[in-house]
Amino acid sequence: MDRDDKLPQGRIYGQDQDHSRPGPVPGRDYADLVGGPLDGMLLDITGWTAQELQTGAALMTEAGQYGAGGRARYGPRSGERNRWDWAGDTP
Repeated sequence: MDRDDKLPQGRIYGQDQDHSRPGPVPGRDYADLVGGPLDGMLLDITGWTAQELQTGAALMTEAGQYGAGGRARYGPRSGERNRWDWAGDTP
């Protein structure tokens, strides 16, 4: 996210709901997760390498097709580093 942009809205993936400061934090980069079981959540990608950003991530979730222990796969949308599309679930 560009530093001049307004902070995105949404819950942060992996952040405890009781966190003392829920939501996005200024100075950090986030990917907006689009589609699938984590739709609308934000993934903190601060400090990720170019390779990691290109590869995407398999994120643990109980809400996916495989339930507890399953993962939802997300990857960057072409030309949009901060919007990651759902690519399916995996055990």
